[in-house]
Amino acid sequence: MTISDKTAEAATSRSTAPNGSAAGARASRRRIGFGFNKFSGLYLWAIVIVFFAIRLPQTFGTTQNFKIMAGDQAITAMVALALILPVAAGVFDLSVAANVGFCVCVVTRLQMHGMSAPIAILMTLFAGALVGVVNGFVVVRLEVDSFIATLGMSSILAAGAYWITGGQQLVGGVSQKFLNLGQNTLWGISYPFYYMLVLSLVLYIIVEHTPVGRYLFAVGGNMQAARLTGLRVDRVRAGALICSSALAGLVGVILAASLGSASQDVGPPYLLAAFSAVFLGTTQIRPGRANVVGTLIAVYLLATGVKGLQLSGAPVWVNGLFNGVALIFAVALAARGARRQRASNAAA
Repeated sequence: MTISDKTAEAATSRSTAPNGSAAGARASRRRIGFGFNKFSGLYLWAIVIVFFAIRLPQTFGTTQNFKIMAGDQAITAMVALALILPVAAGVFDLSVAANVGFCVCVVTRLQMHGMSAPIAILMTLFAGALVGVVNGFVVVRLEVDSFIATLGMSSILAAGAYWITGGQQLVGGVSQKFLNLGQNTLWGISYPFYYMLVLSLVLYIIVEHTPVGRYLFAVGGNMQAARLTGLRVDRVRAGALICSSALAGLVGVILAASLGSASQDVGPPYLLAAFSAVFLGTTQIRPGRANVVGTLIAVYLLATGVKGLQLSGAPVWVNGLFNGVALIFAVALAARGARRQRASNAAA
């Protein structure tokens, strides 16, 4: 080997050694990171469960309590799942919870007037989807911001629910077969939990493994770029709002079957918890984007914390306080993650 060859070899080793060591350091950090950037919610959920199970072994740390929590949070989880599609497409559906309550009143009132349960269910699903059609028209054709459009629709639906119920609770007139859809249990857990699992699986496949999911995230990520690539942006946004409303109608039917009654204020309380779960879910599993698994983790993490506090003797208003703080925290984390992602893309 000549002197020039040795010099070149030494220079090459000096130039590559730092890069190699840096890459090794990064790989080492990744190995010891335990996935906190993706699975922090799971770790926190486990900590909350252990903490309250040790503190309240006779009430919180029981199999029956976990079964009750699983069933009770199924409606909240399904409302949150309905929000994933519009959030992925970059629009907000603030009317989803009011739509749920409106559909509870519709399906109950129709049966009280003598309509059979199957027909009443179909009519209710149609009414729920029709709300999405109106939302889509206002947002896409009239170019009203989705936040304002769906907030206005929420108020309209609240008025509709009051008109249907007359401000009174509707009780009776519902068939037992219809009630069985929401009140029967399997392995000690109410049926809505299993409906939620099926809905989660369907949405997971659609969002993560079909072109529809890619279109949604493309439009939500950069609407102008998506339009330039040939995507029908307006159709995607309107379709997301229609699907969200149709799912709200389905949730309304399930909730009506679970309650066996209807009132004008049954739906809106689900809005804050659902949005908190969706935004907190964007920090889990698939950071920076709405996803099904992250949303479910967030729903049950929040529910576990609230349940533990309630069983510890916390006042009843702790539910709203906890979800409100969680929503602010989740949105802040989501915004921070988005900024970091943009910075990373710019550096690349």
